[in-house]
Amino acid sequence: MKKILLACSLAVCTAAAHTQTVEFNSAAQFAVPNIGSGVGLLDQQNERAIGEKVFREVNKQMPVLQNPWLEDRLYSVFSHILSQTQLNQPVGLLIINDPQINAFAVPGGLFALNAGLINSARNMDEMAGVMAHEIAHVTQRHYSRSQEAFKGQGLLSLAGILVGALVASQADGDVGAAVMLGSQAALLDKQLTYSRNQEREADRIGMQYMYASGYNPQSMADFFEVMNRATSQVSFLPDFWLTHPLTTQRMSEARLRANQLPKVKPSLDNEDFEVIKQYSRVLSAQSSEQQLQSLASQNNFAGLLALTAFQVQHGDFSAAQATLDKAQNIKSSHVLMTLLQADIYLGQNKIENALSLISSAAAVMPENRALNYKYAEVLIRNKQPAQAELTVRQFLRSNPHDVSGWRLMQQSANADSSSALRSVNVLRYRAEVEFWSGSEENAIKSLLHAKRLAKEHKSIEAVIEQRLKEMQKDRQLNV
Repeated sequence: MKKILLACSLAVCTAAAHTQTVEFNSAAQFAVPNIGSGVGLLDQQNERAIGEKVFREVNKQMPVLQNPWLEDRLYSVFSHILSQTQLNQPVGLLIINDPQINAFAVPGGLFALNAGLINSARNMDEMAGVMAHEIAHVTQRHYSRSQEAFKGQGLLSLAGILVGALVASQADGDVGAAVMLGSQAALLDKQLTYSRNQEREADRIGMQYMYASGYNPQSMADFFEVMNRATSQVSFLPDFWLTHPLTTQRMSEARLRANQLPKVKPSLDNEDFEVIKQYSRVLSAQSSEQQLQSLASQNNFAGLLALTAFQVQHGDFSAAQATLDKAQNIKSSHVLMTLLQADIYLGQNKIENALSLISSAAAVMPENRALNYKYAEVLIRNKQPAQAELTVRQFLRSNPHDVSGWRLMQQSANADSSSALRSVNVLRYRAEVEFWSGSEENAIKSLLHAKRLAKEHKSIEAVIEQRLKEMQKDRQLNV
């Protein structure tokens, strides 16, 4: 039986049940409260540490999709909205392989979206509305303010909620839902009033952010209605859920606010949204081959790329090439098309073809992480690990949490049989993969082993020692 669980902040959204009269100005006026870093018990540095800790826990406990192209396409929308705020560099964006409609935000700027949310949205503006709502939770420091108000009884029991959400997504029957909602009920019982106020504030400020970013504010109200229809079809959820619905009052408030704003032209992002959505459905196993074949038979570009990805997943490279050729007849150039073509070549062991294709694309778009990570993968296959490492390292400098990048670094080091520090580097990079994947104890063990092997190389040993201290300190953070 399918459960619709809107976890964390979207679950908390449903706590806005009380009717309350709201007056709307005749003209749109933006007044985002300036919540300074002194508010609450946690300063910005501690909030970031919590965000990173939860990042690791989510990677450990939940089925995270690690696909650079999909991550970066969604993160580009996040970044566009974040540019309207004063937030520092966020911890990151994670995509959870779960069919439930869900999103959540964590102090320090960790954002997560379920594949079910992507697959349920009808356009990029609806996605932007959810993203903006989550960003508003972080800019308004709702967690820290709740922590202060409830003297430590606030949300970071969040690890418990996340584990509950994982159980709920994987459980057969209603047991998982009961575990998850029980955790949330205990928290909301202590902070229900704050939840209502904070959700309303996130709606209002999030709409301002999305409008300022060029997205259609009507889409926030539209998606509320999608969520409401989804939850109204579920009759077996516990009383707690049913007594805290997403109210018509809240939906009407969003619609009234949106109606005050000038109309927004359709976003250019929507042209690519169908590709994102269909590709996400393949990665999250939410599309059958029959569904994809049906789309492809209509010469639907997104459907053809999704079917190609499905065929690549299943090792049918000749069929994938035929499908991709049809897509190329519709549009001659697309980054995902290049990535899929490289995968087909690699699957057929045509390394030189893959290298020629992807090196040219990466040179034209040196800032594109997905292309450059595919380039690194091909370089490793072509026995050029040093070049692969250089290619990946530039991205890790700006994002040290990047598990995909560290995994490529580990593979590069392992392939570099001529290096005197091969074993040390494999262990160093494996430690980063383990650490950011939530296996903190294993990461520390790997670094200790690397340190012992590097005792004849004092400079490397010092670098390892410094990183070891950082990991040990971060591991001690209790959330």
